[in-house]
Amino acid sequence: MELWWLLTVLRKLGVTMKNDEKDLMGKALMKRVMQTWLPASRALLEMMIFHLPSPSKAQRYRVENLYEGPLDDIYANAIRNCDPDGPLMLYVSKMIPASDKGRFFAFGRVFAGRVATGMKVRIMGPNFVPGQKKDLYVKSVQRTVIWMGKKQESVEDVPCGNTVALVGLDQFITKNATLTNEKEVDACPIRAMKFSVSPVVRVAVQCKVASDLPKLVEGLKRLAKSDPMVLCTIEESGEHIIAGAGELHLEICLKDLQDDFMGGAEIIVSPPVVSFRETVLEKSCRTVMSKSPNKHNRLYMEARPLEEGLAEAIDDGRIGPRDDPKVRSKILSEEFGWDKDLAKKIWCFGPETTGPNMVVDMCKGVQYLNEIKDSVVAGFQWASKEGALAEENMRGICFEVCDVVLHTDAIHRGGGQVIPTARRVIYASQLTAKPRLLEPVYLVEIQAPENALGGIYGVLNQKRGHVFEEMQRQGTPLYNIKAYLPVIESFGFSSTLRAATSGQAFPQCVFDHWDIMASDPLDPGTQSATLVTDIRKRKGLKEQMTPLSDFEDKL
Repeated sequence: MELWWLLTVLRKLGVTMKNDEKDLMGKALMKRVMQTWLPASRALLEMMIFHLPSPSKAQRYRVENLYEGPLDDIYANAIRNCDPDGPLMLYVSKMIPASDKGRFFAFGRVFAGRVATGMKVRIMGPNFVPGQKKDLYVKSVQRTVIWMGKKQESVEDVPCGNTVALVGLDQFITKNATLTNEKEVDACPIRAMKFSVSPVVRVAVQCKVASDLPKLVEGLKRLAKSDPMVLCTIEESGEHIIAGAGELHLEICLKDLQDDFMGGAEIIVSPPVVSFRETVLEKSCRTVMSKSPNKHNRLYMEARPLEEGLAEAIDDGRIGPRDDPKVRSKILSEEFGWDKDLAKKIWCFGPETTGPNMVVDMCKGVQYLNEIKDSVVAGFQWASKEGALAEENMRGICFEVCDVVLHTDAIHRGGGQVIPTARRVIYASQLTAKPRLLEPVYLVEIQAPENALGGIYGVLNQKRGHVFEEMQRQGTPLYNIKAYLPVIESFGFSSTLRAATSGQAFPQCVFDHWDIMASDPLDPGTQSATLVTDIRKRKGLKEQMTPLSDFEDKL
């Protein structure tokens, strides 16, 4: 009777099942019926057709978010009009491993013009600056390919509005790049993709068999190219570090590394480690001073925290080193209360020249100051990448150069004298401004029925989580819960939550923000101090942090 009723319903829905499929029972039968009636591929394709605008429509309003150059030049107009006869503007967003060992397809989208087999293209990497030759290459495209699922189809050329895979450019592109015609020297790059997450969870990997080390090194290079977000680095201790967005992302990266990029060679993975940031709570309690090794030069500095929201504005690219100083000073004065003249005296951002820390010149009437500017900036880049507490990146600190005393002879105030001095005085000013650790925090969204809420709250309290929104979905018995969860507490969170709610809760974690830890890392016994000790131990540093007196020379 049940089978007859089922077949009647399926006939009305237009679902035809094979004889062997009719013998299926329960969940397997339901899965097969749904696959035949509502296949995900067709549903997804129809959603894209009905709801996503065509390239010619979308690029008309997206050009201002895509193009970094003037919005009235020929390149911007070609993108705006999706012009197949205009200059080539192509953005490579991903490198896909090819079947040939060590080779990659450069996969991207053509926004204007057309790309063809054999044509010479101008490759502008992520560090390219218009007017300079850094990160700029001119190479020929060996082959243009249309990528369809697992198949590739070679074609003569691909016009704008389509995605394309290019062969022969993988040696010159790391993760992403902008491609134009060889002679389009005035073109500016297309803006790089911004991710809503940050690679804050790290593991150290090593070979089980020492002879597999070349495979590991090559595999890490290929992994870094194939995933736009993963970071692969080598620590000073010699450890190979992989940084990802979370537990699941790292798990996928490690599987790809071992199976696809290392040919199945066995690796040993350390327990996951979370990246922290170092910041300060208030302005330095006094101006600190450091002398150069030859005792002829003195640097005076203070540290203070950046205004609320300024670090995020730097991260988002609203404020940065390439901005017009007048535009930047206007934003800083109107939104963050900076003095307009002071906003024009920013020397640099860091780490990596774009990070959310800065050096500001507060000096008045100092001779030879511009001659040591590059050395102070170099010392700052070094110090901001490896903070005084645990050699983690600094975040949200403004270092003010208060005064400088320099030797009159240029030979006595060179980089060898000023760079280590600048680093020391930056560390000292950080330690006198109530240093604190910043920990990464996930935004967790959980869907669950009402009877599972008690278990969810219990697990979140146990993991230092904080619920800030609870809302019932209209017309359903389900609740939507939003909470903040420290990344360091997130390992095993999903399994613990499922166990506490009998599998009724489904969490989704996305990196949201950096949160300041209340405890003082300089006070032994606090949580922050324990974390600093653990990090220093892991990095092979002295477990006892260097005291302030070692950084600051007494007058």
